[in-house]
Amino acid sequence: QVQLVESGGGLVQPGGSLRLSCRAPTKIFSMLNMGWYRQAPGKERELVAAINVANRRTYADSVKGRFSISKDSVNYMVYLQMNGLMPDDTAVYYCKATFRGENEYWGQGTQVTVSS
Repeated sequence: QVQLVESGGGLVQPGGSLRLSCRAPTKIFSMLNMGWYRQAPGKERELVAAINVANRRTYADSVKGRFSISKDSVNYMVYLQMNGLMPDDTAVYYCKATFRGENEYWGQGTQVTVSS
């Protein structure tokens, strides 16, 4: 079992920045593919950014050039740096870990609200 704990959400004005953190303290951290997803009201959950065990990064088209995913394997952390935030980025953001393409683990989510 892998427990994920997100933090860093909040209210920010358009154009602002936030950094989300996800802690996954597990011995198998280096074997996890990690991702950030988001779900806005009335919409399906969607992939925002992912980083795999080889540190290959992928991003949704809507966040390319604005968001950046990174990880700190020493401290079992994954981060999502979000710059140039827009109202459409408002959602609950979830951290997800995938082990060997089969086992999936989710965090509890953190709310991000972009509003003036």
